[in-house]
Amino acid sequence: MRFAQRLAVCSWSLQPESPEQLSAHLAAIGIRRVQLHLDPLRENPAVWSRTAEHFAREGITIVSGMMTTVGEDYTSLDSIRRTGGVVPDGTWDRNWANFQENARIARDLGIRLVTFHAGFLPHEESDPDFAKLRDRIARTASLFASDGVALGFETGQETADTLATFLEVLGEESVGVNFDPANMLLYDQGDPVAAVARLAPWIRQVHLKDAVRTRVPGTWGEEVPVGSGEVRWSEFLAAL
Repeated sequence: MRFAQRLAVCSWSLQPESPEQLSAHLAAIGIRRVQLHLDPLRENPAVWSRTAEHFAREGITIVSGMMTTVGEDYTSLDSIRRTGGVVPDGTWDRNWANFQENARIARDLGIRLVTFHAGFLPHEESDPDFAKLRDRIARTASLFASDGVALGFETGQETADTLATFLEVLGEESVGVNFDPANMLLYDQGDPVAAVARLAPWIRQVHLKDAVRTRVPGTWGEEVPVGSGEVRWSEFLAAL
């Protein structure tokens, strides 16, 4: 029972068009806790501005938030490497503007953790992009921290060692990890169980997803129902 009380549903997976539709989906699933996608609230306030009032009435708890970045293209590994997170210069100004609104929304809803894909982090500190990403993420972390909100990176787009090294250099106490074991398989970036130990100091939240690792290097793996993929769940949960 205690484990069930720790579970929540990611709202973007349900593709709701309103807070009322989202609560209906949650009722059908039987879980009243949600990780809330913040971008619809920012993009369509006429519909989503009543979220807090509706959730309070329905007994729904927001455990965290999430946000996407402008122009993300998941068509292929190459396309998401070019377009993902805060890496591209061409979308940074729009992302920064969106982050400022999302931080305000999170604060107003009492959310204390927001997760997002930061983009592909450089493997070496000597990479010219390393300092750029460090500065952009530090700026984003400071923005959210000023509203009492922590940030969580999604795992998977780099190895656990690369992510841990970046977090160590970043040195921001308010920045942690949303650990997604399936993403490590989808991106072919190592063993999720071993990665738990490396990233343990920063893990703030976990996504329950499963996947099969790609058989063709440079292409996506396949996401599958939990328990039918290559995540070794008994070992993974024991490591957590």
